[in-house]
Amino acid sequence: MPVTSTSLKVLRRHRQFAALRAAISARSYQLRNLHQTAAMPSSPQSPRIDKITPLPSHEAKWIEFLKLDWTDKNGKPRVWEAAGRKTRGSSGVDAVAIMTILRHPSRPPATIIILQYRPPVDAICVEFPAGLIDAEETPEVAAERELKEETGYVGRVIGMSPTVVSNPGMSTGNMKLATVEVVLGEEDVQPEQHLEEGESIELVIVPLAELYEKLLAYSAEGKKVDSRLWHTAVGLHLAKQLQ
Repeated sequence: MPVTSTSLKVLRRHRQFAALRAAISARSYQLRNLHQTAAMPSSPQSPRIDKITPLPSHEAKWIEFLKLDWTDKNGKPRVWEAAGRKTRGSSGVDAVAIMTILRHPSRPPATIIILQYRPPVDAICVEFPAGLIDAEETPEVAAERELKEETGYVGRVIGMSPTVVSNPGMSTGNMKLATVEVVLGEEDVQPEQHLEEGESIELVIVPLAELYEKLLAYSAEGKKVDSRLWHTAVGLHLAKQLQ
């Protein structure tokens, strides 16, 4: 069959349409891919400090810097710099930390510790569950509320420390340490946390007899252990050694 100019034009047009369809198909695939990628949640990343700058006092929401004019025992005037909480409520106590006693029918007594990133030390810290006391809360109510929010467990306060301080050379902050008992059933499963937006807290259940060694292991990994938790673990460890 002879090839005419008309048939050549038709052939060229078929090729052009085929190329156009291929280009449209490729572009549609790219757009679908782009849409799916944008819709996917971003993968989690390690928290980090991006920038450190001085904080003007008028921007501070939680703390304030204080100049303390005081007189020493020899009558000499002196000045001390301190940080203070701006959130202290009617209880006169800033915060509460919670030592949980988990009682299980067939397991040894255990406690709950939490792991969370703390920007001031730029590290994952190992701590007791803890939190600030709301304006009109008692420390007991705050302890049970914070335990439920951070761990999901519901318990009752069976002991409360006096008001104590942890960094008196730098801060006016104070706190109480609550002992909260949680009684578990044989088939109970770990409850769901009730974290606030922006909180990322990993909870770990540790038999009390293993707490000291567990904290040593975390420290060797580069995590920072909170002093209140460490002092508790050391006390339990020494008590066991001195028996």
